[in-house]
Amino acid sequence: MSDSTPRTPATGAAAGTAAGAEAIAAGYAFTGPALDLGALLWDGACRPEHQVRVPLSMLNRHGLVSGATGTGKTKTLQLIAEQLSANGVPVFLADVKGDVSGISAPGVPGEKVAGRAREVAQEWEPAGCPAEFYALGGIGTGIPVRATVTSFGPVLLSKVLELNQTQEQSLGLIFHYADSKGLELIDLKDLRAVVAFLVSDRGKAELKGIGGLSTVTAGVILRALTAFEQQGASEFFGEPEFDTSEFLRTAPDGRGVVSVLELPAVQDKPQLFSTFLMWLLADLFHDLPEAGDLERPKLVFFLDEAHLLFSGASKAFLASITQTVRLIRSKGVGVFFVTQTPKDVPADVLAQLGNRVQHALRAFTPDDAKALRAAVRTFPDSEYDLEELLTRLGTGEAVVTVLSENGAPTPVAATRLRAPQSLMGPVDAAALDRAVKSSLLWPRYAEPVDRESAYERISAEQAAAEAGAEAAAAAAEEEKRARAAARTAAKAPKPEPSLAEQVVGSGLFRSLARSIGTQLGREISRSVFGTARRRR
Repeated sequence: MSDSTPRTPATGAAAGTAAGAEAIAAGYAFTGPALDLGALLWDGACRPEHQVRVPLSMLNRHGLVSGATGTGKTKTLQLIAEQLSANGVPVFLADVKGDVSGISAPGVPGEKVAGRAREVAQEWEPAGCPAEFYALGGIGTGIPVRATVTSFGPVLLSKVLELNQTQEQSLGLIFHYADSKGLELIDLKDLRAVVAFLVSDRGKAELKGIGGLSTVTAGVILRALTAFEQQGASEFFGEPEFDTSEFLRTAPDGRGVVSVLELPAVQDKPQLFSTFLMWLLADLFHDLPEAGDLERPKLVFFLDEAHLLFSGASKAFLASITQTVRLIRSKGVGVFFVTQTPKDVPADVLAQLGNRVQHALRAFTPDDAKALRAAVRTFPDSEYDLEELLTRLGTGEAVVTVLSENGAPTPVAATRLRAPQSLMGPVDAAALDRAVKSSLLWPRYAEPVDRESAYERISAEQAAAEAGAEAAAAAAEEEKRARAAARTAAKAPKPEPSLAEQVVGSGLFRSLARSIGTQLGREISRSVFGTARRRR
């Protein structure tokens, strides 16, 4: 950046140098399809003859839309999304505040919109986009989006459970155990059942076999899972699991479908929804084939409130994000992070974001000033005094630099952005509900399914084991009682003989028996053995 050139306070641009404006405009004169962002701001004025654009083929090189609250970030992503849709590119948007649903409806003409259109030479016509609306776990208005615990994986789950690195590694061992035993982790109760089994008396031997997992750590994970479920998070996990290829659809007229994930109902769970967005992206990465450089991307994915994604993230989580962003480009997917300042995004990720739209930043505090200087250093050298310019931009204005068709960064351009042609605000709640219920995807995902998985298997095995233990205990008790009865019988005194026994045993009776002869004796004996008497 040249500091010797005088600047105008209004825009921070070098004063009175028309050649500078021409040079910047030349950097945006693309030959192929491109999205129109707006008109160049130069020397204190809007220059509608100089349009600032981004090549359609470069949208898979990722991007960053940043700026302070209220500077127009949402409208910018709406502007980009509706043009992508018009060019046949599907779009995914996360609607955190509930004000993006209007992209499905035509905008409302008005003097403010007409004035902006005149300023930037925009032929504005109201137009909505084909859209589908989703909701995490069906909480809120939208087609339910669920994931199985197995596919969500230990790294992402550790993020939402706020586990430390050691606990994250232990959770990975638990997942490995479940996989090796064929225990399907469909929902949170499945994972809780596996952890509870491993810390039980029956499971301790299995716990030792995994290696490196302490009972204490397993107990911490179990408590975290229980607390997580009590917060209502069980709704987000289960079946039918959402097929992320649904995001790649186009409408019958060839326009890309805009998939809007409605998040207002889960605003109080930022760790969860931000991590869930990453799961959606990671699932796409896993399933999509390599595509190389395309004339237009297969999908552009906007990750709103990106600072929530990185806050408190473990090294493994950050490494996963970095790798996904780096490699998913070759699969035809572009990722745009939407946040307040570039410093919210780790340097390894920021380095991969080729397209930048920077709205105004505030410098009210020393920390703000530091963040401003850091943001300026992330831009190429410029004809603008960016540190001054970024604090003076109005709503709907931004500093832009993108990748040209040959992959080189374009000159930094202060830009007055175009107005979205769709509705800048939420659609009516009744209309949103009708759109959701009339979707072809609603019957497929509306009702949860709870089939046999780890919880049922472990419960059945535990019940069988308990029943077997009870039977063994009962048999042992019966045997104990039998032995006790036998011992008691052996110690008891012999009873006094009866009168008949005394008579039979007397000498007189024995003498009489001998005198009668042996015939009676044989009969008694035979009768005693049950044989018939033989006649002689």
